[in-house]
Amino acid sequence: MHAAAFEALLTEAGREVLGGIDPAEAAKDRLAVASRLRTEPAVTALAPGLPVSDLVNALLTQITLRERARAKFGDRAASMFFTPDGAEQATRASVADYRAARTAAAGVELPGSHPAGDLCCGIGADLLALAERGVPVEGVDLDPLTVAVARANIAALGLEDLASVRQGDVTAVEPGRYPALFCDPARRGGRGRVFDPDSYSPPWGTAVELAQGSEAACLKAAPGIPHEVLPEDAAAEWISVDGELKEAALWFGALSGGPRRRATVLHERPGLREREGEIAHVEADPDAGPAPVAAARRFLYDPDPAVVRSHLVAEAAAKVEGALLDERIAYFTADRAEVSPLWRVLEVDAVMPFSLKKLRAALRERGVGTLTVKKRGSAVDTERLRRDLKPSGPEAATVVLTRVGDRPWALVCREVE
Repeated sequence: MHAAAFEALLTEAGREVLGGIDPAEAAKDRLAVASRLRTEPAVTALAPGLPVSDLVNALLTQITLRERARAKFGDRAASMFFTPDGAEQATRASVADYRAARTAAAGVELPGSHPAGDLCCGIGADLLALAERGVPVEGVDLDPLTVAVARANIAALGLEDLASVRQGDVTAVEPGRYPALFCDPARRGGRGRVFDPDSYSPPWGTAVELAQGSEAACLKAAPGIPHEVLPEDAAAEWISVDGELKEAALWFGALSGGPRRRATVLHERPGLREREGEIAHVEADPDAGPAPVAAARRFLYDPDPAVVRSHLVAEAAAKVEGALLDERIAYFTADRAEVSPLWRVLEVDAVMPFSLKKLRAALRERGVGTLTVKKRGSAVDTERLRRDLKPSGPEAATVVLTRVGDRPWALVCREVE
């Protein structure tokens, strides 16, 4: 998408044309819609000096990206603007709002006209969330088109009094320039996703230095970031949404109070917020000893990925007086069932050393035809196992494959709603 074509979309005429395109029609037959748009006088008049093909591509790109971004931004995506990379990499609105609420609640003072800084701001998801929480914020991004898109989103949501964006290289930002700072280093390169923190842009060391130089800061990282590279002066939080691990957030300075590690589970699915609460946490307990290990009890707990990645399975087990099946495996077991966003609960019906013959017999005996297979610490090919088991019957069950000591085990369970 060319910058000049994008700027044409921001005019009153451009917004009118954009609003007149049916997303469903564009998704069904993009070629037909493109052909029609090329002949419309309203499109050719948007920017007489630009090729019509560039304008049509910009229009249809926005329509496509807005529909794709609904998963992250809900209905407001229909009035926002995106780049392909920006739509893919932007923080989900629920996560951005959670972090912005935590930042605003800390009450960090912004002296004079000094706003908070959002470095590597992208299309503006986080700075929009901060501004909506009343935090004045300045975004910084290197790409001029991305800056234009972020500015358009600020205007679309009426946040010009609190948010702004400038083009700049975040590696040139002096530590301490912003009293409060958020930084989301780019984790994609020319060959795709980057896993080495030193290959982030800016590099991990630079991002940490910027965060440590501010009175309060939040540094976003990939959820798989190694624990050994986490700064000792930061509080680390792993965040998931509806069971899908999204990110690690490192809190510095005035935002780092509380536990050094936390797992946070957010909900977006209808009904879950009302039934289980919107936000759930489990936190590190510095006084907790090693988790007990025990044979399977009546209930098996499958912790949320945020709990597992934050190494807080023992703390989660303690909430229900539970014990690990194996100290190396992230399942725990308890005598009682407690429903929580932090885990799934399964009632254990049968426990056996893994054997295809015995497992098939157990499922046949219970009339299981609908089968879910989960595993941790098991090398079994679950798709092949499902075929080999040939489940048949009216009942449903979950088979959990795991390891206890050096032996593979199977548990036949049913999910507790």
